[in-house]
Amino acid sequence: MAKENRGAARVRRHIRVRAKVKGTASRPRLCVFRSLRHIYAQVVDDTARHTLAAASTLDPELKSELDGKGKTARSALVGTLIAKRALGRGVNQVAFDRGGRKYHGRVKALADAAREGGLEF
Repeated sequence: MAKENRGAARVRRHIRVRAKVKGTASRPRLCVFRSLRHIYAQVVDDTARHTLAAASTLDPELKSELDGKGKTARSALVGTLIAKRALGRGVNQVAFDRGGRKYHGRVKALADAAREGGLEF
């Protein structure tokens, strides 16, 4: 696949995943966005079009813990934080949306940390 088409291929994969993964009030969607430098996670109720919880590496709450850690370790911290915030809102079951990315590396680290934090998916 040519370098120019990588972004388009990820968008196609994301559309394919989103056709199957829907967030409801009882089981919202945990969506992950990964940029080159940061990672973001949101718990979204798609039926009400409402974000229930959000966390990222830019969160002031995580600022002191992120120093000196690699991107995968930072992703795990974001996963723990999103689980804590979701459980605080009464959400314990989610549908995982990997955003068209492969389930490995930073995306997997975030998901595993969210599971350890108490989320079920």
